[in-house]
Amino acid sequence: MTVNFTLGDLVRARGREWVALPTPGEGLLALRPLSGNENDIVVLAPDLELTPVEAARFDLPDDARTTVQSKAALLADALRLTLRRGAGPFRSAAQLAFEPRTYQLVPLLMALRLQVPRLLIADDVGIGKTIEAGLILRELMDRGEVDAFSVLCPPHLVDQWITELKDRFGIDAVAVTSGTAARLERNLPLAQTLFDAYPFTVVSLDYIKAEKRRDGFARACPDFVIVDEAHACVGTHKGKQQRFDLLQGLARDTARRLILLTATPHSGDEDAFARLLSLIDTEFGTVNFDNQKYRERLVRHFVQRRRVDLVEGDWDENRSFPRHETTEYSYRLNDEHRAFQEAVLDYCFSVVSRAGNAQKDRRLAFWGTLALMRCVGSSPAAAMSALRNRASNDDDRLEPQIYDEDGDDEDAVDIEPNTVFSNDPALQGLLDKASELLTAEDPKLNALIMALKPLIKEGANPVVFCRYLATAEHVKEGLRKAFPKLNVQAVTGELTPDERRDRVAEMAAEETAATDQRILVATDCLSEGINLQQLFDTVIHYDLSWNPTRHQQREGRVDRFGQPAELVRSIMMFSPDSAVDGAVLDVILRKAEEIRKATGVTVPLPDERGPVTDALMAAMMLRRGGGSHKQLTLDLQLDDGIQVMETRWRDASENEKRSRARFAQNAMKPSEVAPEWDKMKALLGSPAETLEFLERAMSRFGVPLEKRKSLQFAHVHALQDSLKEKLEQHGLKSSLKLATQEPVPSGASLLTRTHPLTSSLAESLLEASLDTEALPDLGIGRVGAWPSAAVTQMTRVALLRIRYKLTVHARRGRLLLAEEAALVALDSSTVLASGSEARALLASQATADLAPVARDRMINIAKAALPDLLGGPIADFVQKRAAELVEDHARLRAAAGSASRVSVEPIIPPDVIGLFVLVPGDV
Repeated sequence: MTVNFTLGDLVRARGREWVALPTPGEGLLALRPLSGNENDIVVLAPDLELTPVEAARFDLPDDARTTVQSKAALLADALRLTLRRGAGPFRSAAQLAFEPRTYQLVPLLMALRLQVPRLLIADDVGIGKTIEAGLILRELMDRGEVDAFSVLCPPHLVDQWITELKDRFGIDAVAVTSGTAARLERNLPLAQTLFDAYPFTVVSLDYIKAEKRRDGFARACPDFVIVDEAHACVGTHKGKQQRFDLLQGLARDTARRLILLTATPHSGDEDAFARLLSLIDTEFGTVNFDNQKYRERLVRHFVQRRRVDLVEGDWDENRSFPRHETTEYSYRLNDEHRAFQEAVLDYCFSVVSRAGNAQKDRRLAFWGTLALMRCVGSSPAAAMSALRNRASNDDDRLEPQIYDEDGDDEDAVDIEPNTVFSNDPALQGLLDKASELLTAEDPKLNALIMALKPLIKEGANPVVFCRYLATAEHVKEGLRKAFPKLNVQAVTGELTPDERRDRVAEMAAEETAATDQRILVATDCLSEGINLQQLFDTVIHYDLSWNPTRHQQREGRVDRFGQPAELVRSIMMFSPDSAVDGAVLDVILRKAEEIRKATGVTVPLPDERGPVTDALMAAMMLRRGGGSHKQLTLDLQLDDGIQVMETRWRDASENEKRSRARFAQNAMKPSEVAPEWDKMKALLGSPAETLEFLERAMSRFGVPLEKRKSLQFAHVHALQDSLKEKLEQHGLKSSLKLATQEPVPSGASLLTRTHPLTSSLAESLLEASLDTEALPDLGIGRVGAWPSAAVTQMTRVALLRIRYKLTVHARRGRLLLAEEAALVALDSSTVLASGSEARALLASQATADLAPVARDRMINIAKAALPDLLGGPIADFVQKRAAELVEDHARLRAAAGSASRVSVEPIIPPDVIGLFVLVPGDV
């Protein structure tokens, strides 16, 4: 006879007890062992089992092993740390491998208040948009609302997303790129799509935007989508139009949840901003947000915070971010380098003057001049490479490279550009001079070394950003000679994305007592994608970027949430002797910095590049001096470009101020966010309580933690074999470095309730209490009695595992299993204390040991009274707790329109994991 089991039922199968989970299909059971974790779930067909699957009870056995106070308290903590299906309104809290900051919960609460979450998260670089989106995803997964998702992002961010989802949220996603898709699809049945087979995906935008894939993806796309770098999908040129068409098609499904992430939502382009907002709601693409009614609608979907808002405002997040100190470092060119730059500039101006009035020829000459002068200002090696690359047919790629605006689907190009100048005998002389300078003294490199010496002495770990590959290699070799004891490496576009990640990771792995500092030389292929805050704390702009947002991106790799250093420095190098440095500072960087100081936002270059080019050319000509150059400026009407640029920057500043005033996020305060989260932390255990558990558990296993400065060292290789095997499955061997709070130092991992060491120890202790044959030497029992100074009457403390059936009443009803650990202190008929108060009673040390006869008598009395307690005060406590959970869920789900509702049904009786008797200490 087949027995029908429902969610939360206890069953006995294959010689052990299990908890029934949501059924995966008709005739099947999904079961999780009572003492196991979510990785131990099995699916079986009862009709095919050799022994019948039967209903089970979880009674306190007559021969339950006795224990002492310290082990009972350890068991209570172990039970709390094993549970992953939280019953509170933040279902995902038990799954997180980090402690989110309060401000990072705001987008999550906003999402929970929407029937179909659609958000534009536009926080500053480094605040944690990936974390904020991941919190929404993990919560909706644990609520049963999301069973498949796709993250769409530029290809250089795919690996970062895969890592963040795994390490922080415990989600194993698959990378779908042009390099992996064919392999993933190879063995699929004809009727199955890649997205059917792999429900959790991180998808490269350059792969999926093609029309032949776009339509298929639209049909198979999950109903939860995160789009990173969303601003790169709303332009009008071909590549961006393809991405916008893709997203627009996905957004047409009004039931699809959509989370858009960008640090630059507005960028002064009203049309692009309107297209971005239209993905949230089509009406947002056409309305005037000067109207208060529309702003109030938008604020439910749009969150934009600057770091200063969090550090200086109500959120008081000073320690979440380092202090940022920005300085400039000027250096002088020597006679040889100054003469070389002037000779190249004079040659370029001669080419410009010969170009005539043909618009295309003149524009190409301008671009060639700017491209060559960028290389000359970078290093002799880059100049030589650019001079050799002078013949080019790819004119369309030159302007974006000059302004550091590489395609959104590709890495920053660090190859020296072609200059479009035809073969010319005069160039050979410049090439010969560049070759001579390769082996001559380099004033720019010397200046870098002088800037680094005091920083290195203070213990800094710098990243030196160069524009060109040849420059990066030149700088790397120079720094290795200057700092032979330091670990100096270079990462450039010559390496694949995986090789870049490995090269950076190896710099941490190579730490030794003699070499505990490092210098990374990188091109802008690292300005996005790989976060560097764990290894580096200083950014040197060796080459000025001509796009202000590129400086922000470089610094954002280091100056971000999770940086362990209290102070981050960024240094911008330039030479007042360099015409190109002076032009870029005057025309672009100083103007952008003025706007940043006024608005707190780094704005990109104005979209129209013609005036920018004219202004730069005029600035270089005027700096070079000489009547002929000034006359050329007038002849070409380049002064017009300077005036136009002044207007463009002024407009950008006003637009940004107006945008910030319109869309400031003031809808939610810390007082609305913190209470519910703090309540969850009290149930699950704080980081300090997790550390205390680990200290006691490791000592109980005979391998105490070793504290060194701010880190804890766990020597897991010394644990007994069964535990070592379990930990080796997670890649944990030898000695582990554990940090107890973020930011986490290099080489350490954050100790959390989900850390494999924490969960493995907790599961082993729980199993030892339930199975007398498991780890018998530990003596972890389920019953005990002892005198305590914390009580004045005989008090029973019951350690309970409570299961609930959560029913979510929404457009798609869901039945979920929830669990929580509870401690309840009782007399003969009533509940005296619960929660933290009951935990304090159990944690109070025994004042003496009872004689075995007295101990056993008190335990037997308590066990005899247990059935009445379960049917009376404990049942009442569980029902009351269920009602509290309903209220907690209702508060968080308060939303405009038809909000979903949650009902909570407790499964009675709860599992009694332990029963302990406390008698007054003077007895």
